[in-house]
Amino acid sequence: MPERESAAPQHDPEARLGELFENLPAPTHQIPTVDNTPPAPGSRRAAREAASSGAPTASNGSAGEQPSAPGPAPAAEPPLASTGSAPSDSPVASSDVAPAAQEPAAVRSAAQEPLAPTPVSPVVPASAPDKPAGGGLEDLFHHVDEDDHRAAPKKKRRTGCLVALIIVLALIGGVVAGGVWAMNTYGDKINEIMGWGDPKDWEPGLASGEAMVTIHDGDTGKPVSAALFEAGVTRTKDVFYDYLVDENIAVTFYPGIYRLQEKMTAADALEALKNPENKLENTVGVNEGGTIASILPGISESLGFPLADLQAAVADPSAYGVSAQSLEGWLFPAVYTFDPGVTPVQVIQRMVDRTRESLTKAGVPDADAERILTIASIIQREGRTDDFAKVSRVIQNRLDIDMKLQMDSTAQYGYGSLHEGVVSSSAEALKDTNPWNTYVNTGLPVTPIASSSDAAIDAAMHPADGPWLYFVTINLATGETVFSTTYEEHQAAIEKWDAWCKANPDGGCS
Repeated sequence: MPERESAAPQHDPEARLGELFENLPAPTHQIPTVDNTPPAPGSRRAAREAASSGAPTASNGSAGEQPSAPGPAPAAEPPLASTGSAPSDSPVASSDVAPAAQEPAAVRSAAQEPLAPTPVSPVVPASAPDKPAGGGLEDLFHHVDEDDHRAAPKKKRRTGCLVALIIVLALIGGVVAGGVWAMNTYGDKINEIMGWGDPKDWEPGLASGEAMVTIHDGDTGKPVSAALFEAGVTRTKDVFYDYLVDENIAVTFYPGIYRLQEKMTAADALEALKNPENKLENTVGVNEGGTIASILPGISESLGFPLADLQAAVADPSAYGVSAQSLEGWLFPAVYTFDPGVTPVQVIQRMVDRTRESLTKAGVPDADAERILTIASIIQREGRTDDFAKVSRVIQNRLDIDMKLQMDSTAQYGYGSLHEGVVSSSAEALKDTNPWNTYVNTGLPVTPIASSSDAAIDAAMHPADGPWLYFVTINLATGETVFSTTYEEHQAAIEKWDAWCKANPDGGCS
């Protein structure tokens, strides 16, 4: 056997380097780490560090010199930089460390000949052979998978949060819309039950001024309560009646005119009505918006005249200098006190004279008095004092374009249902062909339909500026009224009126 073949198998450095590079993981973008741990004794790394520093190692001991014994020289160690490649079945491929006897020769060869340049690659720490410092392919894909698994729940979580937010907003919107509808429709009842809103009664100590209250024969707690409210004595229409019921008070009311104060509590108003000094003798009161049919019985009751005598006194308007077919609208609403022995004609004359004073104050010419009183009477019956000028404008705008006035008060007056205590007109009243019905006839009624106050007469003479053609009171309790220019706007306001009437079946709508 040739000597070279019988020699111990030698490690091929290039073959091991090639195998090392093939087994390295793909380079990553991580920063290479430096292994500062000391080399294991007897390892190639320890031999290389010893050779580069010139210090002997424990593996070569004193074998730095070759023996001088005669005999055939051993085969020369192949240089570490040999270009030959080890066969695929060489023991080098399966051996991690060369025999210790061959290590010094390799070191001497490395010292005699320079190594060929090789690519520099990160050094894998010996302490973690199963997990390279830079991370292997398995670690890389495993890292990506974890990221993917983390990302998926986030996307689902965001979608779920968005759906939940939409549902919450929808619920809140529904609750808010329902609350707005409920307050618009049943606000008064809700405020009453919950104790919200303004109190029903005035606070003690606010009473001031003077207010005249008329009590008619047979009046009980409820109509007296309404009369007190209309005169400005109590704060709300029913507070006096509720006080009588809550306190279980039984009281008899005597007809007459009573002098009270404005802004009185219900309890104070009752005490004032019981005081005989507050009852005015030989006094009569005419209510705003009253008619001859409602005024004459009150005069008869207060002054003791037979009703027939009073009816005869108003039969001839010309007796008082009035050029009209009736004295309707000429009996001014006020409280009058007469001397004993006054006659029915003197009483009527006093009321007609007071109407002329109001017409003169508003600047109404004598020739236009009947027309202005007719417009004022509609204003008095249709609107509240704050809206008088606007109602006057609606009437004038309709007259200017020959549009029917379509005022319920005129239809009710002509049909004889004006004092029934309801706002809406019956179908029969709206269709009745009497000369006062402005649903049937164009223009003004043939006479005034009620007695008008100073404010109504002034509004008839001086309407507000505006384009309105429609109006409707949408809350009878407060008198809130909506004025509209178009029919569509008017229909929207009527819907609010209908809603209020449904929520207040006893509010006087029908």
